[in-house]
This record gives sequence, structure tokens and C-alpha cells, in this order.
Amino acid sequence: MIPEDPERTAGRKERLKIPHTPYPERESRERVVDFGEIVIGYDAESARREASRCIQCPQPSACVAACPLHNDIPAALWLIAQGDFNGAANVYRQTSIFPEFCGRVCPQERLCEGACAMGKHYETPSLGKLEMFVADYQRQMFGGYPALEKKSSTGKSVAIVGSGPAGLAVAERLIQRGHAVTVYEAMPFGGGLLMYGIPNFKLAKSLIVEKIEFLQKIGVKFNFNTRIGKDVTVDELFNKGFGAVFIGVGANVDAPLKAEGVTLKNIYQSGEYLLRTNPPRELVPGAVRESPNVGKRVAIIGGGDTATDCMRTSIRLGAKEVVCYYRRTEAEMPGSRKERAHAVEEGAHIEYLVAPTKFFGDANGRVCSMELQRMELGEPDSSGRRRPVPMKGSEFTVPIDTVVLALGYWPDEMIGKTTPELKTHDFGLIDADGNGQTTRAGVFAAGDAVTGPDLVSTAVAAGFRAAEKIDQYLMRVN
Repeated sequence: MIPEDPERTAGRKERLKIPHTPYPERESRERVVDFGEIVIGYDAESARREASRCIQCPQPSACVAACPLHNDIPAALWLIAQGDFNGAANVYRQTSIFPEFCGRVCPQERLCEGACAMGKHYETPSLGKLEMFVADYQRQMFGGYPALEKKSSTGKSVAIVGSGPAGLAVAERLIQRGHAVTVYEAMPFGGGLLMYGIPNFKLAKSLIVEKIEFLQKIGVKFNFNTRIGKDVTVDELFNKGFGAVFIGVGANVDAPLKAEGVTLKNIYQSGEYLLRTNPPRELVPGAVRESPNVGKRVAIIGGGDTATDCMRTSIRLGAKEVVCYYRRTEAEMPGSRKERAHAVEEGAHIEYLVAPTKFFGDANGRVCSMELQRMELGEPDSSGRRRPVPMKGSEFTVPIDTVVLALGYWPDEMIGKTTPELKTHDFGLIDADGNGQTTRAGVFAAGDAVTGPDLVSTAVAAGFRAAEKIDQYLMRVN
């Protein structure tokens, strides 16, 4: 934390009078023709103006507490307002390895911005896009990521399984501590959901490539196209001489839908759909490298951020009619309202209180229509949301060319089934404490593989805690 000083805390009432400066975005009619990022972002002048609106709340600030990484946001905004963009970026990098990513994809309206004291009566500062601005500024001005201080070699080595947010966080922290780090990744390149799940229009893939190359430059080794549990087991990693193993494989198995006709052609799970459409083709496994031919009419089944990503992706693939069907109302709909608003701006539609019951195919086995049933809401279920109840006799049929099932994600059971003494639950989620320690000695886990699908920042924070525990474990054992 940068200590408070009278200059930072003076003039709060005057700052409240400074008008909000929205960050610019590409117009919807322009952005739907490609997969480029839609956020243009702040320039230096507008960033300083927007950051100067921060009233520098007394510590501990609500925005800091609401950030899973506890970034010192007031200190960073003060530096931005003074024009010290590099210093502000370094404030973020003290607690995060991904300010470029978190500034783009974290749901700030539910985190730092949602907790901002100004939000009761004023427009909150655009905290995420200010973070994005200074992180990008620093890399562009200094030719890449700033150098990291590394301790001398400890002679210890760790294997990291999975190169998503949690795995990369552990890799960077442990390489700094002097440990040898080798990452095993099942896909052709690193990044996990950052590369293969989040669409380009929210997060440019060049940023992930740059981060992986930076980690390689500082000594992290990557073994791609290697699935632990199938190609190599955790026991075999220990036999190779690794002193500890970290598991950060995420939760990326698509939840299935039980409905007649669900195996017809042109019915995709959301994971495969996004994999076929967003990453660079050369970084996609050959079996799913071909982009879908979506036709004119696309139906998205589901209601979270993944469903929204699939809506917006379908529009960019040329679909003329994109409809998301959700079995509850908008009030119960998970995910970002801002992202849904973007989807609607771009031409997608959302129908509430409907669910599919049956899919019909043509002579070639391709889906051509689907039957839906209208729902009404009953009593709350275990999630706290009201349970959708089918309305008898309300079935109707709509023509369709492509269906995307975005029903959520489950963990991969393979590592749990192939690793003795590693306890799992709920279809493969790994049992681990708050510091990443599992039931197997020397094996640690964090991120979505432990919690189920969550935020990038939450996974990074959990990875940092696990890295501390792994460092202690490695230095304690022979």
C-alpha cells in the first residue's frame, strides 16, 4: 500500500463534481464484422481525467476488499491522475500477474466498481478499463513485460498441470522463488480458458501469446499436447523427479443436455463451439479446427456469460437470426448484464421462460428444428433461484440451423481417477484447503478444478496462495 497523504485525501467533494468519462468502444455495426476487441479504451488525457474522480476512500477501501486480488486501486488511480502510468501499472503488478487480462474480462460491476462508495449517488470510475490502460501502456512503452527479480536456484522442481489463470500464476511465482517450473498443457498452446474459452472480441489472443512467451523467456518450460492422466500420470511426474505437482486444469467439460435428438449434426457444446471459432487456427487441435457453418438461424441454450459469448460469436460468423433461450427470467439470469447488452446491441435476441424438449433432423442428420416448452417459476431451488416448472400444453416448434448448448461446465474426472490418494467430489472437483493442499502429499490444486467455474481473478488469487504453500513445502522436504 502507498501511504495516504493529505494531498490524496483532500478535495473529495470537488472530485465528485468531475463528470464521468466513458471509455470508447467500437460501434456495434462496425465490430460485428470481425473478431477484434470491441473496447478502444482510454488515452492518456481521458485516463487521467477519469482517475481523478476517485475520492481516495479511507483504508481499507471497499474496492480493494471486493477485488479477489486486493489490488491497491486507490493508489493506482492516484498515480494515473498524476500521469505516472508506469507507476500505476507496477501497483497492479504487485498483486496481479494479469492486469491486462483482468482489466478486460473481470466483471468489475460485481467486484471493485460494484463496491465503490461513489456508486450510491454517482457514476463510479471505470476501474477495469483504467487498469487495462496502464498495463497496456507499460508494455508498449517499455517493449514488453517488466523484468522480474528471481532468487538463485533452489535445485527444486515443480510440475504444473494446466496453463490457465491459476497454473500461470503458480508458474510465475515459483520461478521467481528459484524453483524449476515445467508446465504440462493438454492443448497445443498455453492460456487455458484465456486462449480457448474467452472470445477475441473481449480478449485479444496476442496478449496471451505475449504472456506465454514472457514466461518462457524467464525460464518456465512448457510441454503442450500432453494430457495428465492419459499421456502421463501424476505418479509418473513424481518419478521424473518433480518435488511437487500443482493441478490447475479448470472445469471445462460441457454439461450435457438430456433431450431427444441432441446428437444431431450442427448441435454443438459451447466449449467446442468457441474453440472452433476464436483461437488462431494453428493453435486449435486438428479435429476441431474447422469453423462451423452456422447457417441463418442459431439457437443458444443457456443463460450465463458463455451463452452470451456464443450469441456474439454466432453473429460474427454470419448468422442472420441469433436467439438465446433461457428457462428462467432475466432477474435470475447469471452473467454480466453489460455483456448481454452488448449482444443485444449487436443483433441477438433473448427469450425467457422457455426450454428445449426435442430436436428434429433433416435427411442428412442435421438439426432443422426444435421443440420448446414454456416455463413458469416455482419455489427456489438449491441455488436460491426460483425453479422453472414446465407448463403443460405449451410446446411450440421453431426452425433452426445450428444449436449451441451453453449449460455450464463440469470438472474433468480423469486426474482424480488416475491419482491414488487424491480425494475428489461432485463429479471430479479436487478436495483442497484454502492454500491449495490436497489429500495427497506433494500435490496441490487451485482454481476452477477446486471451486468449479469462477472468475479469472479468483483463480489467480487461489494460485498465489497455493504457490506460497508449494514454496514452503519444497523448501521443507529433501
